[in-house]
Amino acid sequence: MNQEAPIIVGLDIGTTKIAAIAGRKNEYGKLEILGFGKAPSFGVQHGMVLNIDQTIKAIRQALENCIASNPNLEINEVYVGIAGHHIKSLQTRGDIVRSDTDAEISQKDIEQLINDQYKTVIPASDQIIDVIPQQYIVDSLQNITYPIGMSGVKVGANFHIITGDKNAIRNINRSVEKSGLRIHDLVLQPLASAAAVMCDLDFEAGVAIVDIGGGTTDLAVFYEGILKHTAVIPYGGENITNDIKNGLGVLKTQAEQMKVQFGYALADEAKSNAYITIPGLRGQNPKEISVKNLAHIIQARMSEILDFVVYHLKQIGMDSKMLNGGIILTGGGSQLKHLIQLTEYTTGVNARIGYPNEHLASGHIDELTKPMYATCVGLILKGYNDYENDRRALEEKYVKINTSFLAKEKAAAQQAADWVQEEEEEQQPDPAAVQQRKAQERNASLKTFLDRMKTKIIDMFTEEEDAKL
Repeated sequence: MNQEAPIIVGLDIGTTKIAAIAGRKNEYGKLEILGFGKAPSFGVQHGMVLNIDQTIKAIRQALENCIASNPNLEINEVYVGIAGHHIKSLQTRGDIVRSDTDAEISQKDIEQLINDQYKTVIPASDQIIDVIPQQYIVDSLQNITYPIGMSGVKVGANFHIITGDKNAIRNINRSVEKSGLRIHDLVLQPLASAAAVMCDLDFEAGVAIVDIGGGTTDLAVFYEGILKHTAVIPYGGENITNDIKNGLGVLKTQAEQMKVQFGYALADEAKSNAYITIPGLRGQNPKEISVKNLAHIIQARMSEILDFVVYHLKQIGMDSKMLNGGIILTGGGSQLKHLIQLTEYTTGVNARIGYPNEHLASGHIDELTKPMYATCVGLILKGYNDYENDRRALEEKYVKINTSFLAKEKAAAQQAADWVQEEEEEQQPDPAAVQQRKAQERNASLKTFLDRMKTKIIDMFTEEEDAKL
């Protein structure tokens, strides 16, 4: 295991369950699961926290179970999934004009472009959860996926902005903080699920993620590696359970159990002569439920959910020819028998079940491969994506600073070398001056010699004259 990688914890606050999973990437880039815990959820309805106290208790229980699975864990910070009826999305366009056009487009330019989108005007009761770039534009060049390193005056992008109700977000924050944790980031649940069940080929081919949770069904559509659309459909597995409860006159726990054990999403596949015996209440006679009738109830609600999926796909112009990767069904509700056949029949698009084992290392417990844990696993992957992006940005900043420092050092060294050369040139005499000085010295020596000879001759004649006298 890669001990340098951080341990990241995903917290999925769902309508029917709250799950906490701790993981760390190994040296092969696969996710090692270090802790897992879950608890029933009683304070959440349709993906929204309505009872903070009950939600806090459920979060604490899930965390205690997670730590119990690995006593060495210390959990202080979590990535949290968010969904619910209040989630909305919109498309925007943003541009910046760069002052230093000679410099390359940097991560700082992209961050400025994204941060500007948080100033987008939205209803006062809403809050921006995430800003996701789709395609970049540099001057006249369009459909650019990675503009860093390019040159240009004007840099722009199309953005997918996800918003949510301020009070709903505040309730999630309070529930998590009062549980003794800090939220590192809120992540839209279908995006987290998509990260867990998809590979790079899926993103490129074009797929629709349909995450059937307890309170809502979340939709995310990807095409050519770009997030094209997100939506929250206000129906999920709990609605099916309530339909069974009301339609067959049974308890909610009995309805849930029948849905899981005997439920069919396609009524034609259910046997008409099969029956389920339900114990009577307080001495009442047992009740027999037709599996065929149960399947009809389930199919009616599932067909309604899939009709919403078809509606959203038509809204963005995505037909079966564009979704080469088909529809990926995930979440707890995707485990209904024959749901794939019903999905293909309703949408006309190939479908499959998305299991969150795409990025998991071997050795994990089998339960974690169930679609209901896709969101939680995806939250950990989202955390690692942030960690790797931050590390890459720091490395780029370090390289930039180091390069600048080396350039300054090189310039200083060159300047020092120039100074030394100038001083040496100043200290080193001019060859012509040296020759002139040597000539002067020779002339001076010759003059001195001649003067001495002249003096000796004069002295000699003077001595001869004195001798004659």
